[in-house]
Amino acid sequence: MAQIRLTLCKFLLFSLSLVQSVAVVADAVSAQAAMESATNPLLLLSSSQGDIYLELFPGEAPNNVATFIALAGGESEFEDPETQTSQNPQYFDGIRFHRVIRDFVIQAGSPSYHVLGAPETVLADEINANALGLDQMPVLNPDGTFHEFLNIVDKADFETRILEPLYQKMRIASNDEILRRQYEILEELQGLTVKSAYENQGYEYTNRMRSRSITRGVIALANTGPNTNGAEFFISLQDANWLTGKYTVIGKVVEGMEVVEIIGETPIDPSRYSSLSTVIYSIRQIN
Repeated sequence: MAQIRLTLCKFLLFSLSLVQSVAVVADAVSAQAAMESATNPLLLLSSSQGDIYLELFPGEAPNNVATFIALAGGESEFEDPETQTSQNPQYFDGIRFHRVIRDFVIQAGSPSYHVLGAPETVLADEINANALGLDQMPVLNPDGTFHEFLNIVDKADFETRILEPLYQKMRIASNDEILRRQYEILEELQGLTVKSAYENQGYEYTNRMRSRSITRGVIALANTGPNTNGAEFFISLQDANWLTGKYTVIGKVVEGMEVVEIIGETPIDPSRYSSLSTVIYSIRQIN
């Protein structure tokens, strides 16, 4: 009788392991089936909350996608500040989603939270503003309000983000000159598009590739301004048009968005360590 029970137990354990194996394969298979193109890289982000499958878009941001894959796979070289030796870490292994804003973004990869700091290479943006339609969007609507993409909240915001860069472009340096050239300024404002407003802020665009808006599930690179892309990235929890044209999109979540949403339920302040923040175990290309 004991032998029968032992045999039955072994059978159940074998059956359970088989089911678990099939479940993992099914996730990868369904993720691949959901991809826009089977030739795109598919990456598995394993975290303490579960697995997230990421399809990257090398045809839209080739340099930034290549760097992201190299960082994830341990192909980028860093110098250890303590030992002064070169290392090739799998950069994202063990880091946390250090910034989480509910209904907005989950963010990880900051060099501020990595022992080896930032990658040496800072990459330029890869964004096609025309493909996004930013060149056809006037800053000022017919009723005098601002285009929704700009997300301008008050007068001070308008002055900082629209007027001051415009004055700099027009080489206006004093209040007297503003008054003297007020009609010229108004004419410039009336012809200003979202694209040209962003260009006044220092953003540079390309027409060599397509781009897409930042919508729910899109992965984009965080930055500190134009052409400052590194390892830090975010996944959007909602459609965020006001980010479009200012952040380079590198991919999207094709499976595991429910995990992203679970991570997004717990706000994390980047200035404070929290044991509640989600750990990234690894990010690996699987195709």
